[in-house]
This record gives sequence, structure tokens and C-alpha cells, in this order.
Amino acid sequence: MPRVVFAGSAAQRFTGGENEIAVEATTFRRLVLELDRRFPGLGRQVEEGMAIAIDGEIFQDAYATQLKPDSEIVLIPKIGGG
Repeated sequence: MPRVVFAGSAAQRFTGGENEIAVEATTFRRLVLELDRRFPGLGRQVEEGMAIAIDGEIFQDAYATQLKPDSEIVLIPKIGGG
């Protein structure tokens, strides 16, 4: 089952402090939907405020990306700037 790691604390307010969870999903889009089902509001946080790395590769648009059973997804808070 793919493993999600939350870097920083932005997502932990949704997960009750958990910084790593397993999620059953075959694509990144399904993973986001499952995160939102389990932790309401987290899906939107991921979509709007997180950068995504899947198995060490950073993605700009990861929705259709296939996940392997042993994939590691790291969600990193985006840094604002100007």
C-alpha cells in the first residue's frame, strides 16, 4: 500500500498529528480523494498548498500518475514568495 509522508506540520492539523500514513490508491488522484475522505479538508490542502514528490521525483501535475504498492509520496508545504 502506498505510503504518504507529510513534511512540515501543515497537513498534521488534519491528521491529528500523524506524519506518515498508508493509503490504498492506484493513482495520485485517488490518493487525494482517499485522504479527503479520511481527513476532511486535507484533499484541498494537498491540491492548493502542497508540492508532491512520488518515489523521489517532484511532480507539477501528478493526478494521473500511477502509484505502485510500495510507492512513497512526500507532501511538502509550498513556500510562498513574490
